[in-house]
Amino acid sequence: MLITPAYAQAAGAGDTNSMLMSLLPFALIFVIMYFLILRPQQKKVRDHADLVKNIRRGDTVVTSGGLVGKVTKVVDDDQIEFEISDGVRVRQMRQMISGVRAKGEPAKESKESAKDDTAAK
Repeated sequence: MLITPAYAQAAGAGDTNSMLMSLLPFALIFVIMYFLILRPQQKKVRDHADLVKNIRRGDTVVTSGGLVGKVTKVVDDDQIEFEISDGVRVRQMRQMISGVRAKGEPAKESKESAKDDTAAK
């Protein structure tokens, strides 16, 4: 015969174990990247959203531009108004707040609403 034994053998269909071992490093890198980069970033975004959502009057805030001021009014879900100096008030988008330095006291009741409550009882 003219066909050598090397040509006569069936060609290997590929070992599935070998293919799995070649893809394992890529999967391992993805898992490491998820736990070292993606999860902490998602937590940071979630914490910032909670911080922005809980801003109220009297809080001392720091903007992403570096301004520090005291919140005088929560305009709506997107904007707040804060005072950076005596009589100087600025409106700012909530998402641009980078931190809250000091939590303010809750707004005190006015004397008229306190009188109405006692008169109703």
